[in-house]
Amino acid sequence: MSLEDVLARIDADLPDAKTRLMELLRIPSISTDPDYKAQCEQAASWLVSDLQSIGITSEKRATPGHPMVVGHVDGPEHAPHLLFYGHYDVQPVDPLELWNRDPFDPAIEETDAGPVIRGRGSSDDKGQLMTFVEACRAWAAVEGSLPCRITFFFEGEEESGSPSLVPFLEQNADELKADIALVCDTSMVSRGVPSIASQLRGMLKDEFTITGPRIDLHSGHYGGPGLNPLREIARIVDSFYDQDTGRVAVAGFYDGVHEVPEDQLRQWQDCGFDEAEYLNSVGYSQAHGEKGYSTLEQQWARPTLEVNGMWGGYTGAGTKTVIPSQAHCKITCRLVGDMDPDALRDKIRAHVEERLSPDADVTWNNDLEGSRAAVMNIARPEFEAARAALSDEWNREAVFCGMGGSIPVVGFFRNILGLDSMLIGFANDDDAIHSPNEKYDVKSFHKGIRSWARVLDRLSARPA
Repeated sequence: MSLEDVLARIDADLPDAKTRLMELLRIPSISTDPDYKAQCEQAASWLVSDLQSIGITSEKRATPGHPMVVGHVDGPEHAPHLLFYGHYDVQPVDPLELWNRDPFDPAIEETDAGPVIRGRGSSDDKGQLMTFVEACRAWAAVEGSLPCRITFFFEGEEESGSPSLVPFLEQNADELKADIALVCDTSMVSRGVPSIASQLRGMLKDEFTITGPRIDLHSGHYGGPGLNPLREIARIVDSFYDQDTGRVAVAGFYDGVHEVPEDQLRQWQDCGFDEAEYLNSVGYSQAHGEKGYSTLEQQWARPTLEVNGMWGGYTGAGTKTVIPSQAHCKITCRLVGDMDPDALRDKIRAHVEERLSPDADVTWNNDLEGSRAAVMNIARPEFEAARAALSDEWNREAVFCGMGGSIPVVGFFRNILGLDSMLIGFANDDDAIHSPNEKYDVKSFHKGIRSWARVLDRLSARPA
């Protein structure tokens, strides 16, 4: 028996693999809506049965919310122990009228880019999750066992904030610990370019209110001498930025930010990313960020301070001649490197408070949290082994890429379980995750299964 036998089995079993995925996609496991609690239970039960059919000891584990699915399978003593994570819950489907078909009646559709699997959860994250399960199924069918020890961990609340995740990890830490975690909830940097996410930006959220007069004022009586909180908040927001360089002008904002190593920059430059297409697809003619850094560097490796909402005063139809009592602003920061969200919050608040005019007061929302960036240790041999496996399958160099967003579970794995994570997924940017008409390319599904088979082969050949 050999890896080639496993790959041949995957190719022959692809029609049945698609059928199994369709069964899972038909279950409307919307975690955020209490009306779908039974369907989330159904999806968890389906996964337990499917894992058991491969010979994996698995069960549902109750939480205050939706259940976790945990499975275990032994492997050779010399091989590493892997923890594989995915989530079986999906986003709501609203607005339903924008779907071209029933979101939970999945089907194969032909497109200009090739056949796709259309349906809610096809890309995020059921299709991705099943690429790994199907690779394990092929290994078990050909070899009679899996090439290494694996713990399967499927969550049912990822799309609703994972309220049960941290307590579950803390209560079951000994059972879930492994040598390294594999996370499938990611995408390829460009179509056909296999990718391993090596860094994720962190997040800081904050919100403030500026109060001027104690009540809304008639602008005919107080226009001129009166302080207008909307003008005050606009002036302060403008002070966040250096308009010449595009940098954030908050003192100490870049503490903990590191430059990208040259080897990674080379991979990013050669990864097939089309900057013009990326910008034009949303109506931009040029990039508007930090000068001196490419679009990919700005997206993956540079921090941001974004204004997500500003409001106050009268916003109804027509006009109302008032000076509002209050103005409000929501901001978020994407963090990189070793940036400390708590220290940064203090710096931003000091920046605002130092610039307040007389008779203006600021209050802050103290219920918002922050999380650090996650930077993977790509010097670990597992990363290069996985990159070689992906390169073999896709017939081009796999790249270590960054991600502009955040995946909190990676930080939880590190802080609670002490695990580094490898993030490998096969979604494309046009998969419309969280949106109407979500899809997953059949090629992504097929080659994703083959890719995981190769990754398991490479990892199992290495001592733990």
